[in-house]
Amino acid sequence: MTVVIKVGGARAVDPAGALSDVATLVEGEQSETAEQSSGQGPREDVVLVHGGSTAVDDTLERLGIEPEYVETPSGVVGRFTDEATMEVFEMVFGHLNTQLVAGLQSLGVDAVGLSGVDGKLLHGPRKSAVRVVEDGTKKIRRGDHSGTIKEVNTDLLWSLLDGNYLPVAAPPMAGDDDGEIIPVNTDADRTAAAIAAALDAQLVLLTDVAGVYEDPDDPETLIETVETGEEWQALEAAAEGFMSRKIMAAEEALDGGAPEVVVADANADAPITGALDSEGTHIYKEALQ
Repeated sequence: MTVVIKVGGARAVDPAGALSDVATLVEGEQSETAEQSSGQGPREDVVLVHGGSTAVDDTLERLGIEPEYVETPSGVVGRFTDEATMEVFEMVFGHLNTQLVAGLQSLGVDAVGLSGVDGKLLHGPRKSAVRVVEDGTKKIRRGDHSGTIKEVNTDLLWSLLDGNYLPVAAPPMAGDDDGEIIPVNTDADRTAAAIAAALDAQLVLLTDVAGVYEDPDDPETLIETVETGEEWQALEAAAEGFMSRKIMAAEEALDGGAPEVVVADANADAPITGALDSEGTHIYKEALQ
């Protein structure tokens, strides 16, 4: 089984538990492989994807730049990434990626850090203009540095996985700007979804809550499984704010080939193994059929 794990970038998320759990998974795989004859038995591969929007906002504020978020006509709120913000984005995500790789290396995991630009891991058109809603009026904002992932370089990922390296991937992506490749922003949840879809992998979205709640203010209303169209509609209705973007990513992953998406708590004792077992909200491909 192949698993893509996305560790959220929210301030309340501590990645230490996830990294430790990744090491446990990898050690388990290595032990299992050692006990099997060469080429026999199922193999579990892990790709880690990370966010970092909170760290970007904090750095922008320290530099005296106000983070700007805009709302699309469909009601999705996202970052408007101008040239100065893009420079900070590259700097912060590069730092976070290096720190996570170092953390995994300290735990004995042979991790390799990648941005979406490396080997055109994540490739698609740049969106220099975006449609937004301001004061109830639809407008076009130009000068944006964002993009839409259309291709994932799975050959690059499989070459690393086959060499027993663990890829640690993150935005920015390789944006095609009239034939020129430039780094552009893309959402980390949707990055993980694109990778999971391309690898036909199970996707685990780790965040700062235990999953999706029917009542966002009541943790006792956790939605545990989503297997039917009716349950999917209820899930979409329940998702608010940042969670709506995760459900959008879940839909893209499932539509693209992922068999299952789990939304779970990054701060649990064993967040990944727990999510792969029964914790969190489990969304199955059948819910979209």
